Amino acid sequence: MLEIRHLRTLNALRSAGSLVRAAQLLNLTQSALSHQIKLLEERYGSPLFERKSVPIGFTATGARLLQLADLLLPEIEQAERDVTRLSQGDQGQLRVALECHTCFDWLMPVMDAFRQRWPDVEIDLVSGFHSEPAELLRNGGADLVIGSDYSAEFATFPLFRFEILVVMAQKHRLLAQRRLVATDFAGETLITYPVPESRIDLIREVLRPAGIAFERRTAELTVAILQLVASRRGMAALPNWAIKNYVDYDYVSARPVGEQGLWSDLFVSVPEALKQKAFVLDFVNVIREQCAASLDGIKLLS
Repeated sequence: MLEIRHLRTLNALRSAGSLVRAAQLLNLTQSALSHQIKLLEERYGSPLFERKSVPIGFTATGARLLQLADLLLPEIEQAERDVTRLSQGDQGQLRVALECHTCFDWLMPVMDAFRQRWPDVEIDLVSGFHSEPAELLRNGGADLVIGSDYSAEFATFPLFRFEILVVMAQKHRLLAQRRLVATDFAGETLITYPVPESRIDLIREVLRPAGIAFERRTAELTVAILQLVASRRGMAALPNWAIKNYVDYDYVSARPVGEQGLWSDLFVSVPEALKQKAFVLDFVNVIREQCAASLDGIKLLS
């Protein structure tokens, strides 16, 4: 029998673009997801998608089931939200603070989608740079923080893992190297956001442990950092999604750090009083869904 979970599986597969990312999005193991799809294909006697196509190409059977998913899932999800509002009175505000400033690039579409799903919840960004965003949760200045740091005193929801790449001007002396190591940064100027060094992964995880001396310059906007890099004022370390378009258009170049790369995890943190709020849980889900569909090179966390 066709079930709602089957439609959600196909929808996740289309959004995520691969079995691996779809399984992460659904919080399933890849083997469990594959088994579910196999049973569905056996039921209909037809494959649902082409295994070797990139992006995934759905067969006529899969496409027809996706049409049904597009028709039913929005109605089901809207009904679930309506019932929640009627039973719990889930109205209020969601003030979002960011530790990761490049999150602005993908957060705006997420907020737009959330507003459509929860029109009675007032969502807004807490403006400015925050060296200790968790403090905003403690003093009531924010309801939710998106960042790589979290504390046991708050409820935490995992989002995804992303790679931090070093950005350099075209024809930089280090472009001949496939990957960079700590000693490559000796004497270089590192251009960063105006945040404490303890919140900059490259400095905290690579340069300081190796005792590397470097210069530092700050800028508040990502585009300003990239302009400084392009004009040979220094190097920067930024998330892969933040620089993709600039690298694709040869405005700057990028290299990974170390043999395994330099990776960082992103989380949502909220006060304990908000962790069961349906609109908070759905906000986390919207982030995961949209980022899985739109950001290359991330790994959803479970």
